[in-house]
Amino acid sequence: MKAVQLIEIDRDLENREVETPTPKTGEVLIKIKAAGICHSDVHYRDGVSSVGHLPISLGHEVAGEVEEVGENVVDFQKGDRVCLNYMLTCGKCKYCVQGAEQFCVQGKMIGKDVNGGYAEYIAVPTRGVFKLPESISYEHASVMMCSSATSFHALKKTRFKAEETIAIFGLGGLGISALQLAKVLGAREIYAVDIDSEKLVTAEEMGAVPINAKNYDPVEKIMELSNGNGVDVALELIGLSLTMDQGVRSLARFGRLGLVGITANTFDINSYEAICREKEIIGVSDHLLSELPFLLELAEQGKLDLTNIVTRTVPLEAEAINKIHHQLKEYSAEFRTVIVP
Repeated sequence: MKAVQLIEIDRDLENREVETPTPKTGEVLIKIKAAGICHSDVHYRDGVSSVGHLPISLGHEVAGEVEEVGENVVDFQKGDRVCLNYMLTCGKCKYCVQGAEQFCVQGKMIGKDVNGGYAEYIAVPTRGVFKLPESISYEHASVMMCSSATSFHALKKTRFKAEETIAIFGLGGLGISALQLAKVLGAREIYAVDIDSEKLVTAEEMGAVPINAKNYDPVEKIMELSNGNGVDVALELIGLSLTMDQGVRSLARFGRLGLVGITANTFDINSYEAICREKEIIGVSDHLLSELPFLLELAEQGKLDLTNIVTRTVPLEAEAINKIHHQLKEYSAEFRTVIVP
């Protein structure tokens, strides 16, 4: 089968012909219909986060159609429309049992530890496979498996609730999903911070207060708009020292900052301000299996609409994918690009 693979760290991906996987006992073979291109893929390519082996097919946002079922598979059959949780977990260790399976002691991530969605087929255990309603496109479903799922987990980790205010730093696929989900959860006010004017227009059309960080100090603007109070929750979705600092400083008393953007960067904290306002800084890692059915339900109801998130599709070709990777690295990419093999 055809695949686009990372052969060497800090180098562009290459087109490759590889063996089509065979589903093992308890697995299904998926014919990939859509695979999202995530900023995390760029981190793996550049060596910011390590991969399990080289060469490897990146891509952890995957949706497709069941092509073949392995032994002892009874819940799926050929032709089923499905989307995949990107964590392959055992279901038995202490983390899986307590519902924190992203820390599974045997866990592996598709597109990072094992071959992922930049290919024509993928074989995975059924534990992380979800049936996809006809009303949700493959393209939208693939992105939901990361952008929307991680944003929802971030909102849960920061204990966001109805009538609270929120600032979202970064309007990529994660940011626009977070915006919609915050609305669903009853946000009183949503501040959307970015430097891309077109993305800010989209955010405003979706009900957020746009703040262009090129034109304003976003912290000063948030304080002005919130009558000096700050926000209850801030989500940092970029992974920059600057925006992490801004996230902390934008918080109200008892405010909670969710750090979501993957980065090796550090940032300084004014401990006096954090202590005197009892601010919290919360790490957000991936998402949970239990959160995905709710997202699929929201999408089926039209409350989570990824039309404005999936803004471009590209073929399964190294040249096209590498172009998107370079744009993501430069923070100049559209909301979300999806590979359609």
